[in-house]
Amino acid sequence: MLSDRPAVRPMLEARGLRKSFGTTHVLKGVDLVVQPTELVFLIGPSGSGKSTLLRCCNRLEEPTGGSLAIDGVDVLLPGTDVNQMRRQVGMVFQSFNLYPHLTALGNVTLALRKVLGKTRAEADALGLAQLDRVGLAGKAGAYPAELSGGQQQRVAIARALALEPKIILMDEPTSALDPELVGSVLAVIRDLRDAGMTMVIASHEMRFARDAADRVLFLDQGQVVEEGTAEAIFTSPRQERTQRFLREVRH
Repeated sequence: MLSDRPAVRPMLEARGLRKSFGTTHVLKGVDLVVQPTELVFLIGPSGSGKSTLLRCCNRLEEPTGGSLAIDGVDVLLPGTDVNQMRRQVGMVFQSFNLYPHLTALGNVTLALRKVLGKTRAEADALGLAQLDRVGLAGKAGAYPAELSGGQQQRVAIARALALEPKIILMDEPTSALDPELVGSVLAVIRDLRDAGMTMVIASHEMRFARDAADRVLFLDQGQVVEEGTAEAIFTSPRQERTQRFLREVRH
């Protein structure tokens, strides 16, 4: 008997995504489908295309070919309001990208005021709520130079959350952090997952990916070599290339 339940529309759907820089083909027809509330990890060696894939999904890089839809809307159509699209697709970078002359609260509220037109009082209330969400309500008045790397990254996550995006993309969110600071950022990501935030994370944090991911994609040389549940990828990968990569990162 066929179910009469409507099919769930993917929050992000990239099909055959390609990206070339001159004669260098970085993405070679990548499919990435992310369902609402799903946490998907992208793993693979440096240079495999993980960061470029994320940047194409936010149109920080323009795909050379393929299709891309956010919540069912084709965002590669001519005339697409890219700024409107980016409000729905939060981005967190490995290098934080905070404005050094603004406080933590100022960094979080800038887009709320400049993009959404909130008053300062409205923006501050929303910004403080997001800083509280990442455990930094007490650091609202601190400047980036006064914060640890882990705290700066949590401010960057709060900034992405402030616009209430439908999905958040994170590009190596812990790779610039000292090892003892990584845990605080991973705890925030885990809380977001538990709250139902849809996320795609490129990361070398294999243990966290294994524990937290709903699904894992292994990329190499611009292609998806293998994808599956975290359990399947980390305990019984089918492809020899995936097996070799996981052996190497465990040593």
